[in-house]
Amino acid sequence: MTKKLAVYLEVADRRAFAGALDWPGWSRSGRTEADALDALLAYAPRFAAVAKRARLPFDAPAGVDAVKVVERLKGGSGTEFGVPSVVPAADEADLDQAGLERQRKLLEAAWATFDAAAADAAGVALRTGPRGGGRDLAKMVGHVHEAERAYLHQLGSRPPKDADMRTLRAASLVTLGAVASGEPAPDANRVKKPWQPRYFVRRSAWHALDHAWEIEDRAER
Repeated sequence: MTKKLAVYLEVADRRAFAGALDWPGWSRSGRTEADALDALLAYAPRFAAVAKRARLPFDAPAGVDAVKVVERLKGGSGTEFGVPSVVPAADEADLDQAGLERQRKLLEAAWATFDAAAADAAGVALRTGPRGGGRDLAKMVGHVHEAERAYLHQLGSRPPKDADMRTLRAASLVTLGAVASGEPAPDANRVKKPWQPRYFVRRSAWHALDHAWEIEDRAER
């Protein structure tokens, strides 16, 4: 019997997110739980390309019958705004070395997917409208860069001053490895509630992929 895809739901009054627990970055939203699950499944082919980039085997679920909702979380203002921002229980679990390596591969694949989308759209006008608003490409790249700085801060390290994207991501991976191994974060800051390693990867990968797919959808040829 084929194993079902484990999914958690984050539900607020006007928006819901569905996230694949074992595949950080694969999370989509809709007005209702059903809409969010439909959106998640609709993006399976696009996430399959991310898994391939990470060199991980991936079998897309055939439909909602192949999905198992294992947790429902109450969303808040972040959910309504369009950000999956509640930590599923599974993300509190420790990571062994094999698990850390898998998480790292998926995070790097998400980053690479964003970089490829941005590079492919260089010099191309991005449509404005409902899908992603009106940021141009440069502003979107800047936005992702600033978000990654904020995510590293939430993991417990001070982002390197004036670091470019490559340097920032390298620091993020070093901090991820340290924290997952139970060691202090390098150049530790005083963040009150640092993110767990699994949630850091989930949130960072989601943000990179969300904007990568936005660029792909909005690029005019």
